[in-house]
Amino acid sequence: MKLASYEDSGRPRLAAVDGETLIDLNRAAAARARDRGAALPQALADATVPADVLDFLRAGDDALAAARAAAAFAADLPAERARRERLRLPRADARLLPPVPQPPKIICVGRNYAEHANETGLAVSEIPILFARFATTLVADGDPVVRPRASEQLDWEGELAVVIGTGGRHIPRACALDHVAGYAVFNDVTVRDYQFRTSQYTAGKNFAASGPFGPHLVLKDELPDPHALEISTYVGDERVQHGRTADMLFDVATIVAHLSELLPLEPGDVIPTGTPSGVGFKRTPPRYLVPGDVVRVEIPGVGVLTNPVIDEA
Repeated sequence: MKLASYEDSGRPRLAAVDGETLIDLNRAAAARARDRGAALPQALADATVPADVLDFLRAGDDALAAARAAAAFAADLPAERARRERLRLPRADARLLPPVPQPPKIICVGRNYAEHANETGLAVSEIPILFARFATTLVADGDPVVRPRASEQLDWEGELAVVIGTGGRHIPRACALDHVAGYAVFNDVTVRDYQFRTSQYTAGKNFAASGPFGPHLVLKDELPDPHALEISTYVGDERVQHGRTADMLFDVATIVAHLSELLPLEPGDVIPTGTPSGVGFKRTPPRYLVPGDVVRVEIPGVGVLTNPVIDEA
């Protein structure tokens, strides 16, 4: 199953992606309960298939099973009823949000591909290199990345992101993937001069509207091996990055286990796992994103994340 968050009346709602259609899972669960004679169908839906993705992830396997049943029910309904009850809507008509619009934490992994470490001239670390992003940086598929007034050194970094489903502390590596809900595409857009002014990456990674994330969350049952994927980043029609998740220095299980040694992981935490080689600042001459560019990150089996670039107003 693929899950998307979209905006409805100013609030985020959770949907299943069915081709070019979104199925509102909470509304579908309520309609199904109503048809089955439940006394309080909306209350039952709110308890079993919450409309917010964080509440949904916290509810665990029971919510996932109820969501699958609700999606199947809505998919079989006549189009007129589905439209009238706002159970299904064309994806093109929806205002997509990042798959997890307000994650509890965004913890990024740096230099997780040897070729990228080599191109930057920096050493390969013996443990994962970590830095934080803030939720205010996130933008959805199709929304613009903003080149800030403060710098013209805006660079791309296409990555695979992990979303935590079951939290925990001191998670053994052997069962770390059991704690993963699924995967999404991430573009860890970076303001390079701010990144390298100090030894800490925080400033360069946290400009407003610099964290494309989406278009949806692919649950792990559709992607049993996150280390058999290709990542390609394009600026316009030119492929500027290409790599394979098999080449990660630290695989997903190692990253999850390591993070859980430091702090408790929570449902909805987002972990971008690092970028392959091919970033703009190491080109000769350096190449940076400019207004009018369209940057696209493709991970077959996960999704395509596309964002135009504009200047800060």
